[in-house]
Amino acid sequence: MTAARSEPAVPWVHAVRRGWVVRGEVPGPDVDEFAEPERIAEALAAPGAEGTLLAVQHPHRTPEARRARLGLTEALPAARAALRELRRTGYRPVADVVAPYRISGADGESSGVLCMVDPAAVDAAGISRVRHGEEVYPDVVAERAAMLAGLGTATSAAMLVPVTDGETLTAAVRETTEALGEPEVVTVDATGWQHRLWLLGPGPQQERLLAVAGRHPLLVADGNHRVAAAAAARLDGLLSLVTAGPRLRIGPIHRVLTGTGLAADALAAAWRRVGLRVRPAGEPVAPQAPGSVTVLAGGSVLRVDLPAPESGEPLPRIDHAVVERLLVQQALGIDPEGPMLRPLPGHRPPPPAADAVLLLAPVPYADVLAVHAQGRRMPRKSTYFTPKPRSGLLLADLGP
Repeated sequence: MTAARSEPAVPWVHAVRRGWVVRGEVPGPDVDEFAEPERIAEALAAPGAEGTLLAVQHPHRTPEARRARLGLTEALPAARAALRELRRTGYRPVADVVAPYRISGADGESSGVLCMVDPAAVDAAGISRVRHGEEVYPDVVAERAAMLAGLGTATSAAMLVPVTDGETLTAAVRETTEALGEPEVVTVDATGWQHRLWLLGPGPQQERLLAVAGRHPLLVADGNHRVAAAAAARLDGLLSLVTAGPRLRIGPIHRVLTGTGLAADALAAAWRRVGLRVRPAGEPVAPQAPGSVTVLAGGSVLRVDLPAPESGEPLPRIDHAVVERLLVQQALGIDPEGPMLRPLPGHRPPPPAADAVLLLAPVPYADVLAVHAQGRRMPRKSTYFTPKPRSGLLLADLGP
């Protein structure tokens, strides 16, 4: 390894001052596989889920809390107790560390560094150093903020991507991990990704890695709600994986209509009334490129062509925004923020009670960067970046 160069300090990116690294496997269900409240509650009802990291993250969705009708605030004392027990039995304490991190699988690769990032940091011109990639749901932010403040511990990391010069970060992480030798943690998640984590204490190597990670503004690729929650809770640090790939992928996030009582014919008629072209489709697969939507409703497969962008409309246009505004709100009279419309990552099956699944093409990475460069945000739940960091490998104390 070449000698570490001196780098200027970037106080908005710093080490985990007090944390805990997992001794073996993360206890309990793979927490990254669950997003929808009903799926979380279902997983927590399974045998062996009590006292796991998933239960700590969602204490008000455990069977006991639901029976007692506890809200998050009332359920937090039990979560803090469960977290203390988890740290005692499944983790060992660490201090003043960053964690070089590598994820690899058949369809991607990522090298980055787990560290603490100040979600409210701004540069000398007052411009945010951490920039949201997507819009967020205010109620989700409020719940996450209460959970972070109440636990006082980060159990999951946001994924942040440098807006430029990512190759330098990737090279620095690889150089560091090669010098460190064997990783502290090696694990494979439920989807087959291998995660390797090293620990790097104070010294020139750590300082250099942090400086490279914080050299440029960071775009939130995954964890927009966690970042917004950390800012809302006035935390000066959030556990984050800063990574530039080199093989990041964006998968599709679809939309599910549920509880509407609408069948395929009624949906097609409503969409035609607002001027959309709707026709039968062949294969029940998502479009490969933006501009149309494949709809699965009962046994029917429809193709809906989205209208061309209007004059003066910012480009690139993101299909998710058009679908929520035109197909859902205007044509069906359904609130896109309400319970009848849900996001669905492309690798997950739709819920059994779905009325229809609206399959959308993955958003090109170039479009994400172009939207960011214009100062805009992507629609909520429109990008599914992989590979993602695995929750629970490193926990970080959020105290002063």
